[in-house]
Amino acid sequence: MSTVELTGLQRIAEAFRGQPKRAALMPYLMGGFPTLEESMRIGRACVQGGADVIELGVPYADPLADGPVIHAAGTRALAAGASLAGVLEVARTLSDDVPVVLMCYANMVYAPGVEAFVERLARAGACGLIVPDLPQGEGPEVLEACDRHGIALVPLVAPTTTPERLAAIGAKARGFLYTVSVVGTTGERAALGDRFAEIVARAKASTAVPVALGFGISTPEQAREAADAGADGVIVGTRLVRAAGEAADPAAAVGELVGELAAGLLASR
Repeated sequence: MSTVELTGLQRIAEAFRGQPKRAALMPYLMGGFPTLEESMRIGRACVQGGADVIELGVPYADPLADGPVIHAAGTRALAAGASLAGVLEVARTLSDDVPVVLMCYANMVYAPGVEAFVERLARAGACGLIVPDLPQGEGPEVLEACDRHGIALVPLVAPTTTPERLAAIGAKARGFLYTVSVVGTTGERAALGDRFAEIVARAKASTAVPVALGFGISTPEQAREAADAGADGVIVGTRLVRAAGEAADPAAAVGELVGELAAGLLASR
């Protein structure tokens, strides 16, 4: 079956199934940062470096889940004229080669209408949707629309999520369960691994879909620790966005880092 015949949900499942790495590598990039064209180049470099899934951020003026590095990147992208239409073009460009999961905020979904938004996402070839500020149990129409279009609505859980909410969220998860490794916003952390096993085990007990660990992971060593703890996927964002903002050649810099992360996950289990 070719990728054009697979739904977004199926493509994400394929990305996790039979993974030669210890865990699927899932880089985050900010659409439109530093420019729209450069973000396309960065996305291609991620694919060449070994990305299995790409999380593509839509710049937003008030990003509640994002730390200062990603927030600043979104602000710069907006100042450069980035828009949802432009970011969806990035998704379209990358979607033939890798499943793309769009990350945006609830206002972007509801403002044009849920069905119209999700249909537009599907037309762009995106496979999944992450909406950090979508309240659990208050957005059934988003899940229903995503299911109709074969889009994975990926929920987030945190170390502070209660067992009852964790079970409810895990039961409705599509694609994978985005498991936050720390309390707080996105950003690089020096030490994380001592709690990975507990956090991953707790998430896995609540759901039938793969568990991807994110927030704070920035080095090949931390990625390996996440995989060793049982994570099916490893999400790396801030470190890559920082490199894109600091380097003379953002795509080359990000591609090199993604390659190092991929190499760190290639060792046998």
